Amino acid sequence: MMTRWLKFLLGVALLPLAYALTRVFGDALLGQTLAKGVNQMTAWFLGGFGVWLALSFLFPRPVRTYVLGHELTHALWGIFMGAKVSKLRVSAKGGSVTLDKTNMWITLAPYFFPFYTILALAIYVALGWWIDVSTYTPFFYAVYGATWCFHLVFTIQMLGIRQPDIQEHGRLFSYVVIYCINLAVAALLLLVLTEQAPLAMARETWEQTRHAYAASLAGLRYLNSQMAGGAFW
Repeated sequence: MMTRWLKFLLGVALLPLAYALTRVFGDALLGQTLAKGVNQMTAWFLGGFGVWLALSFLFPRPVRTYVLGHELTHALWGIFMGAKVSKLRVSAKGGSVTLDKTNMWITLAPYFFPFYTILALAIYVALGWWIDVSTYTPFFYAVYGATWCFHLVFTIQMLGIRQPDIQEHGRLFSYVVIYCINLAVAALLLLVLTEQAPLAMARETWEQTRHAYAASLAGLRYLNSQMAGGAFW
């Protein structure tokens, strides 16, 4: 098993990737909006997102619903990884699920896997096998926005509290992994909503990542040369 200090170093090594993904997503979102404006599906998505954001501040948050999704995500990813699941417990004060094995992905999954968004998507696809759901597509985009906002709001709230899931792998490593995967999910949603070309975004991600790591290495070389020359002593 990877030790905590190695995970810390890996977390540091992933920081340029986090920066690159931020640039890619920000540039894609801004460029798409300036070039074509907000299309209908994006408007419905943003509407659902905004409605849930407002509700989360105006009314008590459904903690038990979040805890249920959190523990079910542990269980779902545990099943994906070949674990046996038992003893699911959910309450407004917290929850737990018993697995016969665990790993980083099972532990951190609830923070980057939007359970209710994926559930809504699965329902939409399943209904599409039986009925014509095209009429209801805008409504489902609003649901995607609301459920993704639900995921983000609770994720940010939970990360501000001492979490055993986070402590197990170290704060820096966990936060960087969670941030990067959430940005990747956001980028995929952007592709779906705006019908951008996946290959174009993939190329941009590669270029931004390459530049970010090149700049980081250049900065380290400069710092090393300054320290070797006694500039900081």
